[in-house]
Amino acid sequence: MSYIRRVSRPLAIEEARERVLAEARPLAAEDVPVERALGRVLAAEVVADMQVPPFDSSAMDGFAVVAGPEADLPVVGESRAGHPFGARLEPGSAVRISTGAVVPEGADAVVPVERTEDAGDRVRVPETRQGANIRYAGEDVRPGDVVLRSGTPLGPAELGVAASLGHAVLACANRPRVALVVTGDELARPGEPLEPGGIYSSNGYALAAQVERAGAALTGVESAPDTADGTRAALAGALGEADVVCVSGGVSVGPHDHVRTTMAELGVEERFWGVRLRPGKPTWFGVRDGTLAFGLPGNPVSAMVTFQLFVRPALAALQGADPAARRVGAVLAEEVRRNPGREQAVRVRLGGDGELRATPTGPQGSHQLTSMLGADGLALIPAGEGALTAGDTVEVELL
Repeated sequence: MSYIRRVSRPLAIEEARERVLAEARPLAAEDVPVERALGRVLAAEVVADMQVPPFDSSAMDGFAVVAGPEADLPVVGESRAGHPFGARLEPGSAVRISTGAVVPEGADAVVPVERTEDAGDRVRVPETRQGANIRYAGEDVRPGDVVLRSGTPLGPAELGVAASLGHAVLACANRPRVALVVTGDELARPGEPLEPGGIYSSNGYALAAQVERAGAALTGVESAPDTADGTRAALAGALGEADVVCVSGGVSVGPHDHVRTTMAELGVEERFWGVRLRPGKPTWFGVRDGTLAFGLPGNPVSAMVTFQLFVRPALAALQGADPAARRVGAVLAEEVRRNPGREQAVRVRLGGDGELRATPTGPQGSHQLTSMLGADGLALIPAGEGALTAGDTVEVELL
């Protein structure tokens, strides 16, 4: 007989998230070429071993001079990017210089070309102050500076900074391997004819996109029939190849819901079943030998919302990133009825001048996938009686 540990009460969103994060330990690191590291999470600090810029350079196209009064000067040479002027600049002379080129020894200012009268071998420059238009060595980064911290998601700016310090590879957390299993006899692939009672499957596509956006690696999407044997075969394969398994559907208590029983038979220890959340109450979570397993509801919106609230933080934590979601305060643009027993994740658009306003995207049924269209975030509505009215402040988790 299979044993399933019961939970006496559904959990609040934050308590369920805490239980997930308690099991999500960072994965090992690997070296990744900087040109392929976009979207990865840094696993070790990047410490500068050089200064940036590495030398005093010109911020303008113009002439390098010794600061002083207006003067007519002979042009004694040129400094351009990658080809410095090879001598010391003496007072009373000028060197033609390009943006980014080395400021010659002896020069202490650069006059922009548009402020000069250039006669080729001579140039008239206005009065110039010391330090004008020079980028000094080490102005941006000094040796020993920690420029990127472990746990930083790598975007274009981070990659640019790493490259500017000469880093060809970066230590990044391994991308979590995620296996998706979509249950349901009624599901058909888009493009196939629908049988009587059938619907097109959307969860596999939407969840796969969420996996990719979370920086994880999708191992595959498998469909499972509403049978014990079919569910077992799909889950056994998924548990054997992934760091995280997400199942949509089959987690409730109907006669054709086999996920919880099968997970227990496969050695997955249940951590919770049920969250005081609308949509998403039957969400399930368990663990086997470090593999995290999520049973998400089958309704399309419920699956996407619970992925955002529980799976996304786990994927961040596995990569050593901050699992906390970005949240903002906003005022409701219209009334929202509260649910007496459950928190609600209301799909909203954000906008407004000065004051951030949250407008529900339309009907909020868990089967109405169009409620996710244009949604910028999930407005978290506390459980309770009555309604929140237009102008009330709510917390919004950004998507």
